[in-house]
Amino acid sequence: MWWFDKGKPKEIWDEDVQWPIGDLEAAHKIRDICRSADDSAEKIGGLADGLNNKTHKHDADRYEQAAKTAMKIAIKISDDLLRDSAVRQIVDLCLKANDLKTARILFRAIQAVSIREDVLNDYPILRQ
Repeated sequence: MWWFDKGKPKEIWDEDVQWPIGDLEAAHKIRDICRSADDSAEKIGGLADGLNNKTHKHDADRYEQAAKTAMKIAIKISDDLLRDSAVRQIVDLCLKANDLKTARILFRAIQAVSIREDVLNDYPILRQ
């Protein structure tokens, strides 16, 4: 039957981004990527060994690919405030996956004081 042979569904972060895109469109793309990977991030974030768990390799791969693609897009956003807002969404995704190392690195990249304070209010663990 033809419907069983559809292959792997294409993820939003697998789609090619046709540059140049505007900053606003890039921020929307990052938001969509983070929302799409939320379920995988939450699954691996609740595990004791997180990203190294063999049984949830698919979810770990989805999270890592989504975060990597979102970071690549965020780098190209020229508006500082919009970029900080997008990076905040990636930090949220990383913390759902319990990926503190990446979250801390991205947190340091946020320059807007209001966004930094907002992140620290939501995630006091980043104060360390």
